[in-house]
Amino acid sequence: MSEAAVTSNRSFNLEDLKRLTDSDMLRVNQVITDNLASEVVLINQLSQHIILSGGKRLRPMLVVLAARACRYQGESDALLAAVVEFIHTATLLHDDVVDDSDMRRGQQTASTIWGNEAAVLVGNYLYSRAFQMMVRAQSMAIMDLLANTTNTIAQGEVLQLLNIRDPDTSETLYDEVIYAKTACLFEAAARIGALLGEAGDATENALRDYGRHLGVAFQLIDDALDYSADSDTLGKNVGDDLAEGKPTLPLIRAMATGSDAQRSLIRTAIESGKAENFDEINRAIVETGALQYTIDKAHSEAALAKQSIAGINDGDHKQALLFLADYAVERRY
Repeated sequence: MSEAAVTSNRSFNLEDLKRLTDSDMLRVNQVITDNLASEVVLINQLSQHIILSGGKRLRPMLVVLAARACRYQGESDALLAAVVEFIHTATLLHDDVVDDSDMRRGQQTASTIWGNEAAVLVGNYLYSRAFQMMVRAQSMAIMDLLANTTNTIAQGEVLQLLNIRDPDTSETLYDEVIYAKTACLFEAAARIGALLGEAGDATENALRDYGRHLGVAFQLIDDALDYSADSDTLGKNVGDDLAEGKPTLPLIRAMATGSDAQRSLIRTAIESGKAENFDEINRAIVETGALQYTIDKAHSEAALAKQSIAGINDGDHKQALLFLADYAVERRY
């Protein structure tokens, strides 16, 4: 496909993204399938259950798009995209155990089916497999990046755990958590593309900033959807964050701007980790403008993501990156 083929005469859309990335994502999926194999049957069953369950694959797609935007023509992008997906999947397995979640991507969580012990151990397996795979790329810079990213994610998960049932969690602390547990992997995925393409510091920094803002926007919308979507569309139970005692931005903002009664209601719900007053709390989030505040903040982050890559090479893959920033905040699941 020529560089002008997608962008001429009309705006970029989801079908354009699919056509542009189909062949590359087929390569990524083949690498994922090849490297899931284990002689331990339970590892195969459990890891395939979550990895092949229809996730968006945004993080591995980001590796490929950034690499292509930097004119990379090799094969290591698929390998490293798979590494990023394995790291992400390992965090999901661990998250579902910590959160005691029973539904993800519209189906039962692995921990519900096979138990917490199996889910944690297979998550560990995927982490170790990811590190085995990244060595093959033979890039110390990329290995250093992914090692630091994995460590940051782990710290973010612990920081989030410390905030559970704490109604006094600040917006600043919330921002630190969503960067560490979500945005830093988006950031790393985009930087990998620049490193593979040997694009130079300016482009690497631009893609780093793009990935960070994209990841923040993505998580903000995730947290907003927990109070504005339905379970069937979302693929998980709405109200899960409240039931887990997670003080996400819609709750934090509603407490900051709501009435005494609304603050008391939300504080009690966070402290108890119960969603029995979900409908009333949901109304408070809407009435105080907290839901719209969260959505607006996500749109601001998406705009910053697009601004970050204004100076990189024009072409289909840049257009796809710009489209992903819009998609991250306009999605409904």
